[in-house]
Amino acid sequence: MLGTTRDIADRLGAELRGREDIALDRVDAIEHAGARALTFVREPSRLRDWVASESRAVLVSLATLEEAGEAFKLPDGRALIVVPDADLAVIVLLDSAKPDPHQPDAGAHASAVIDSGATIGDGVRIGPHAVVGPGCVLGDGVVLHAGVVLGASVRVGRGTRLRSHVVVEDDCIIGDGCEVHPNVVIGGEGFGYHPAPDGRGVLRIPHVGNVEIGHAVEIGAGTTIDRGKFGPTRIGDGTKIDNLVQIGHGCRIGCACIICGQVGLAGSVTLGDGVTLAGNVGVADNISIGAGATVAGKAGVMNDIPAGETWGGFPAMPIKDWFRNSVGQRRLSDLVRAAKALTRGAEAQ
Repeated sequence: MLGTTRDIADRLGAELRGREDIALDRVDAIEHAGARALTFVREPSRLRDWVASESRAVLVSLATLEEAGEAFKLPDGRALIVVPDADLAVIVLLDSAKPDPHQPDAGAHASAVIDSGATIGDGVRIGPHAVVGPGCVLGDGVVLHAGVVLGASVRVGRGTRLRSHVVVEDDCIIGDGCEVHPNVVIGGEGFGYHPAPDGRGVLRIPHVGNVEIGHAVEIGAGTTIDRGKFGPTRIGDGTKIDNLVQIGHGCRIGCACIICGQVGLAGSVTLGDGVTLAGNVGVADNISIGAGATVAGKAGVMNDIPAGETWGGFPAMPIKDWFRNSVGQRRLSDLVRAAKALTRGAEAQ
């Protein structure tokens, strides 16, 4: 139960217009919102959609409402909750309404295997069949869900939570307040080979570095982060990584980066602070992407990208060049037909 429209407005410090007593129990998109759902709009045109929906209350940004102007009239029996930023307000509400996630009981489950040489902080929770190797250090409030495996000399910072079946290999470090989702592998062997001297097959290149993850990092399910060949693979504070991402050996990821699903980074890639990689981006080895740059979905990055620029395409290029090339490609078949018609006309003469 979220509360009444008055309750929600007070919680958000928002301006309430219309009914104060509408009872709401969830937040939902306009297309699915019923009479007890609070919805939200980002654009003036969506206010019309809200009026046509069953929802009786909406979060709306003040700027959106001002842009709509006098063309929008609040229907009787409904309510506007006016906030500076509707998206941020939704985050606050969802966070307050989200039930506490299931956690293992305090202490260690009877089936967990904890090496006698491990150091365990206060308030740590260790779930069924988890394994904590020799020399590990777990900070206060760490949570290891079922089936987590920590190799030797792993360090996990205060309040970090490792979901089911996360594997952290030897000597890797995870900072405070991180969230690591199921089936993540941190510190796996890097992918490196060299032709064998006898010409038969290849030799594996040993990777003797580790992985160092900063504070408040989130890593999505199924992601893999390889250990460095010599030094560490590093992930900066506040970076958020989606599901099914591959980060190769020796990468250096800055702070507050956003790395979306199915991104693949080859070895020794460097991302500056605040870089955004959209879904399915691939980055070749030894590439540097400057702070604040953005790469559009499915791009293939083969060259360094300067700070603050937006690139897209394959191979990736500045976004305006990619748009121009895309338009040209769509016209290519017409140009070919025109060229053939000219050729036939010339031959006929």
